[in-house]
Amino acid sequence: MNKVVLFLLAIVASLSLEAQINTPAPSPASKLMQTVGLTEVMVDYSRPSMRGRTVFGDLVPYGKLWRTGANAYTKISFDTDVTIAGQPVEAGTYSIFTKPGEKNWEVFFYTDTEGGGTPSDWEESKIAAKATVPVYAMEMPVETFTITIDDVKSSGANLGVIWENTYVAVPFGVPADATVMKSIDRALGGPTAGDYYTAAVYYASEGKDINKAKEWMDKAMQMTEKPAFWQLRQQSLILAKAGDKKAAIEAAKKSLAAAKEAGNDDYVKMNTDSLKEWGAM
Repeated sequence: MNKVVLFLLAIVASLSLEAQINTPAPSPASKLMQTVGLTEVMVDYSRPSMRGRTVFGDLVPYGKLWRTGANAYTKISFDTDVTIAGQPVEAGTYSIFTKPGEKNWEVFFYTDTEGGGTPSDWEESKIAAKATVPVYAMEMPVETFTITIDDVKSSGANLGVIWENTYVAVPFGVPADATVMKSIDRALGGPTAGDYYTAAVYYASEGKDINKAKEWMDKAMQMTEKPAFWQLRQQSLILAKAGDKKAAIEAAKKSLAAAKEAGNDDYVKMNTDSLKEWGAM
């Protein structure tokens, strides 16, 4: 084996060894999860450190858009609709960009969530919410960039950003009270049309008391302003099982008409077959 081949093999071997060496990330990834009221909030971001540098006004210039962290966009997710600084924001994921200042920061919640650095084409139409918040000076410096969710209440919390001697907080609200009130009204108001419908279909499909299934289906239909074709179909089957063929035919005809209007061929065929079986066609 000649010297050139040996030399190339040595290079390949050295590169393979280097590829197996793992080192810590300069700005490690972090994930923050917090329940606020009944809303799940999650923040994905990377955490740079000061390392002897002056951060705000130098490493992070004042008055310029900043990605609010390092590496990929910093993202926040809400699993319910929320308000941010009083502005309604739909459930979903948003990237967080900031424009730091000496006394105030502008904070932007942006609908584009994939990328690194700052967007090359910033579009105002993609700002889901914007807040201007005051800067609070801290006596003890914080070495590593940190995002927090502070002052947690059932109605909302503050999204905090901490680094160096700076703390800013963006208030956001969650719909916990409205959700709880709806559940209270539902629980105290008795069964809904959907509850009666589900119970009736279960009883009929499992061969239980068909008269009880008919009673519940009647209540479901009475509480439903405009029953759908699939609901009318189930009603017709329950009526037929209960021995009320005349009412079953009437319900099946309504289901057939609604299915034709909706363009659902499967339900058109099922209703047609039943009407033929019951002597109505």
